[in-house]
Amino acid sequence: MPVNSFDNYPMSWKPDKKSLNSPLYLSIASLLEYDILNGYLKPNTKLPPQRELADYLDINLSTITRAFKICEMKNLIYAVTGSGTFVAPNAGKAIFIVDSETNKNFIEMSVVKPLDFFNVFVAEAIKSIAEKNYLEKLLDYGQPLGIPYHRMAAKQWLQRFNMDVNVENISITSGVQNSFTLILISLFQPGDKIAVDSYTYPNFIELANMLNIQLVPIGGDVLGMLPDQLDFVCRKTNLQGIYLNPSCNNPTAVTMDINRRKDIAEVIKRHRLILMEDDTYSFLVPQDYLPVSHYVPEQFVYMHGISKSISSGMRVGFIAFANEFTDKITRGIFNINVKTSALNAEVITELINTGVADKIISQKKEVAKERNLIYQKFFKVDNPNENPLSFFRWLPLAHKYHPQQFEQEVFAQGIRVYHSYRFFVRQEEPTQFIRISLTSALNSEELNRGLSILKSFLLNKNEESNI
Repeated sequence: MPVNSFDNYPMSWKPDKKSLNSPLYLSIASLLEYDILNGYLKPNTKLPPQRELADYLDINLSTITRAFKICEMKNLIYAVTGSGTFVAPNAGKAIFIVDSETNKNFIEMSVVKPLDFFNVFVAEAIKSIAEKNYLEKLLDYGQPLGIPYHRMAAKQWLQRFNMDVNVENISITSGVQNSFTLILISLFQPGDKIAVDSYTYPNFIELANMLNIQLVPIGGDVLGMLPDQLDFVCRKTNLQGIYLNPSCNNPTAVTMDINRRKDIAEVIKRHRLILMEDDTYSFLVPQDYLPVSHYVPEQFVYMHGISKSISSGMRVGFIAFANEFTDKITRGIFNINVKTSALNAEVITELINTGVADKIISQKKEVAKERNLIYQKFFKVDNPNENPLSFFRWLPLAHKYHPQQFEQEVFAQGIRVYHSYRFFVRQEEPTQFIRISLTSALNSEELNRGLSILKSFLLNKNEESNI
């Protein structure tokens, strides 16, 4: 056996031999692509020589050459004569290439896409706006918090989800992730502590890390965060805020019921926490549900994005906030945003005022219902408090796995999902899960095929673990 085949041989990239399938060159290319796009191989990393990889895997050199060629055509890697092959410095841009229908060689079930084929309605609204005689007035720096009638449309939209505030307490932002940045910088300081669910939206985790804000995980049950656990931590630790995603927690899909919302609100009031409520998925819950912000009128910032409900590409969100935070948030908007595009806000306003936004939501919920029924053909939903229309599902794993290796092995089967380590705030998971996006597959047939592959893969893994 060649010396390079030994497992302890130092190499900058070692594809998992057990994850390889036929044809080998496609399998190797897929594993390399996965590790680059998910950050396991950093830009400009020098890859092992092709002959060395071939020796390590005990395969023909031509197989490695074909695999590298595929990744090179996707702009994931580049070769320098006499120096070797390197990960491209702009490899992240290749996501757009592999994400297209013509180039994609896997079924996407990791990133939660918002059923953007309904953008045909958005395109019609844009055409209508292009013909208006005040179009040029939407293209300046004026009114950073948002044009008044855009904010009035935002107020009308938020009332639909039982969030009723004065229009002066509403601002237009460039989506919920922009709202996170704005609120964390405006209302918190480096070193502050914010309570979160043990499993939390990973972009919020990363942003908090970048701003040196500590996230403190709070235990939960089938209804979400436990009020007594939050109260206990508040008594032991100096918390400044709390982040909640109560309508359909990402990633667990849990919907917090009214009583739990009230109980959590009581703890928030008692300890004077700043509530950051991300209600992106409020369009998927019953209309009589009140936001947690409703119960803490002096301590809330309510964030509502339209990326999942209406259109992701418009990058528009709404924030509503307590009077106490008006000055700091206004200052933050002036210094961080300057202004969210009024043209984009005009499109969303048009959709709201004409009733088209409601039409889009209605049709998205029908698709979500259909795809959840497909999911339940393969996997059981154990927690009755998971949102029945969720765009994603939270599936417990029967055994513990190395997270990155697990994702790679699944990807080698032609599907992509996210392991729960990406969402976990603590260091060690007692139970492992995978988040499965139901809305990123091109259609129901592709979702059905992807779930079938995943089901077979997990059954095989369970059999291996029981041997």
